[in-house]
Amino acid sequence: MQYDPIKRSLGNVFNQSVFLRKVFYNLLDLLLLRCWHIHKELRTYKKTAGSNLQIFDAGAGFGQYSYWMYNFFKPCNILAVDVKDEQVADCNQFFNKIGATSNVTFIVGDLTQYQNPNNFNLVLCVDVMEHIEDDNACFKNYHASLKPGGMLLISTPSDQGGSDVHDGADASFIEEHVRDGYNITDIENKLKAAGFSKIEARYNYGTPGKISWRLSMKYPIQVLGISKLFFVLLPFYYLLVYPFCFVLNYCDTNMQHSTGTGLVVKAWK
Repeated sequence: MQYDPIKRSLGNVFNQSVFLRKVFYNLLDLLLLRCWHIHKELRTYKKTAGSNLQIFDAGAGFGQYSYWMYNFFKPCNILAVDVKDEQVADCNQFFNKIGATSNVTFIVGDLTQYQNPNNFNLVLCVDVMEHIEDDNACFKNYHASLKPGGMLLISTPSDQGGSDVHDGADASFIEEHVRDGYNITDIENKLKAAGFSKIEARYNYGTPGKISWRLSMKYPIQVLGISKLFFVLLPFYYLLVYPFCFVLNYCDTNMQHSTGTGLVVKAWK
């Protein structure tokens, strides 16, 4: 399924005002299990991170993580890079309207080429690496761009059913993915080769997360792929299913998983 047209449609709906954009960000934080896991890791990171952080949001998308970090780590400076011109323009417009452009800047860039040596305390990369063929170039650029002791935080599908691929006959649920998911050993070896000195990886999207993802993301996206008219039914759908998804997200975020369809990876320079 092509995911980008649906994302563009959502952007068109929620870009109409600052209020709607903030509502959109808050809805993503509530619905997306990856947000729950990333926010948990960032809360842990803040305990020892110090102040006035320099942050690189690598593959910023809608800008929801930059917005969350801007409020959570104040004062901080965030450089957000994405390959899509329209999303960068939308984000710069929103952050300008809320008076945050002195701290948050979005630019168009290619992560396989972008490098800002020894500049960042934190590099955040959420659901991006599965879209990039030359991942080794990205990992080297992330390492080069971090200050000594800086941390890279990645969220990406695993090879244990990530992208909804469970055997060789399955196709990725998201057609824009160039890989179905990472093996833990494989991504650890790639990060070591890029120069990272310490690496921690764990599974997420265990059994509770997989159920929640299907209810909150897969099924609605499939229906929207049939017709955008289903947008009007989404609020009623989520009123019914979200209480279950909330409980499932909470369980997935607070459990340890021996396997799962997602990975959270931390690496230090």
